Amino acid sequence: MKYQWILFDADETLFHFNAFEGLRLMFSRYGIDFSPQDFETYQEVNKPLWVDYQDGVISAKELQHIRFQSWAERLNVTTQAMNSAFLDAMADICTPLPGAKTLLDNLKAHCQLGIITNGFTDLQQIRLERNGLQDHFSALIISEQVGVAKPDRRIFEHAFSEMGQPDKAQILMVGDNPHSDILGGLNAGIDTCWLNPEGLPAPEGIQPHFQVASLNELNTLLFA
Repeated sequence: MKYQWILFDADETLFHFNAFEGLRLMFSRYGIDFSPQDFETYQEVNKPLWVDYQDGVISAKELQHIRFQSWAERLNVTTQAMNSAFLDAMADICTPLPGAKTLLDNLKAHCQLGIITNGFTDLQQIRLERNGLQDHFSALIISEQVGVAKPDRRIFEHAFSEMGQPDKAQILMVGDNPHSDILGGLNAGIDTCWLNPEGLPAPEGIQPHFQVASLNELNTLLFA
């Protein structure tokens, strides 16, 4: 095993993140049938907010507030209550990606594992606990807590501090998002592996060290 540390993104790298199904479940608890058209309208607001969050333009709290503002006004509840209800629903439907548990079980015996996520705090620990993975990770770095998001190199520097400043040549970052996970890892001076199940071309200027189509393929690559 070349690496002493392997860092993972969480959403769509280790865990399924089906926002539509989570929102459907959350809104059903408010007595609302959340439609695909409702989801399209939500994403028109939500997607640009995530870009602004990753770029450091807005905070986690601002993202959480703005994305549910119109719905909160209609339902006469706070945006904070809606955001918590959404994260609760996401935890209820969360499952690991195929091969995740096997990969993490195999790696645990050979190196230390960490998560660096731009996802929000309320979802992370409960998701690990419900899937029996809470003891696999030595570092859990959450952008909401650090105050900066991937690809900002400062969240990686914070992680390296939490990890005891290991040799960067012995750290691998694995993620599905080239703009946050891969660019972030490259900016921080560590090796990167893009989980790219659709076989998309790499964005201009972003060149991962490795590409895999699945976590099973990553398992094979790391133990080759």
